[in-house]
Amino acid sequence: MVQQITIGLLMYPGAQLSAVYGLTDLFFTANRIAMEHTPRTVEPLSVSRWQLAPKSGSVEVLDNTDCPNQLTVVIIPPNLESQGTDEPDVVLLDWLKTQHDGGAVICSICTAAFVLARTGLLDGRPATTHWALKEVLATQFPKVRVRTEQMVIEDGDIITAGGVTAWIDLGLRLIDRFLGPSVMLEVAQFFLIDPNGREQRFYSKFAPQFYHGDEAILRVQHWLQAHYSESISIADMTTVAVLGERTFLRRFKKATGMKPIEYLQALRVGKARELLEFSQTSFSEIAWKVGYEDQGAFRKVFYRLIGLQPSEYRRRFSVRVITDVTS
Repeated sequence: MVQQITIGLLMYPGAQLSAVYGLTDLFFTANRIAMEHTPRTVEPLSVSRWQLAPKSGSVEVLDNTDCPNQLTVVIIPPNLESQGTDEPDVVLLDWLKTQHDGGAVICSICTAAFVLARTGLLDGRPATTHWALKEVLATQFPKVRVRTEQMVIEDGDIITAGGVTAWIDLGLRLIDRFLGPSVMLEVAQFFLIDPNGREQRFYSKFAPQFYHGDEAILRVQHWLQAHYSESISIADMTTVAVLGERTFLRRFKKATGMKPIEYLQALRVGKARELLEFSQTSFSEIAWKVGYEDQGAFRKVFYRLIGLQPSEYRRRFSVRVITDVTS
């Protein structure tokens, strides 16, 4: 059973609020989508805000008081007022190091790389920040391998993101890491973010076009969503569309950009990907569930569309327990 991922957002002086609340919205949406895929009683991502409390002199949680002191992930938002010269309170730096020592993945966004660098955790590690601050970071912290040509550098237990809005890329990367690519792509689609435009990916989600205006073809698409696991022929689709075969084929390709059989294959592969990510169901049973009696034939279709064998896809992208994804 997947354990809950606890994500802490550090509210230090000057922290960019749009990043804090934007990430909160991303993770809230990821929880909703993940729980639609796999119903559960506990949300997979627990988000909280932390800050240095003046009275106690320690870093304390602002909300979500049930959150444990040791987090899975700590995110340091950017500071729009800083050019890397501010000196964070030593208590904050010690807290970040303690969280890292306890197993937390520490993430920085834009100018927050300077905060993270002051902990010493970036020494000898690759890191990115805003491109305009490349020389400043490299000069102040010569042990850090600065690579601002990359939007996100994921170096195991340390993740750095460059640019003021790179919190979007970081958020999607964390959702992908902990909840899988299907959830990440649905979140990106919900927020109208093009993840392929912001980072190179080997796989893209099957996202059919429903706003083409052809009611007959739309009727077939809706029917396929409900009946994809059945034995389906072109004749079945033309019956639903109430169109002749030649007219149906022409209008289907114009509306969706795909031939009907290609569309059905992509739909079935998309369903199979979800089952590979969110269940331990054998591929032979998955093939049967999505409408293929011949698992060998479906394996070939899966490989042609995805570029990986089903077993390799599951190994890379299935939802894993915390000890797997943070190691």
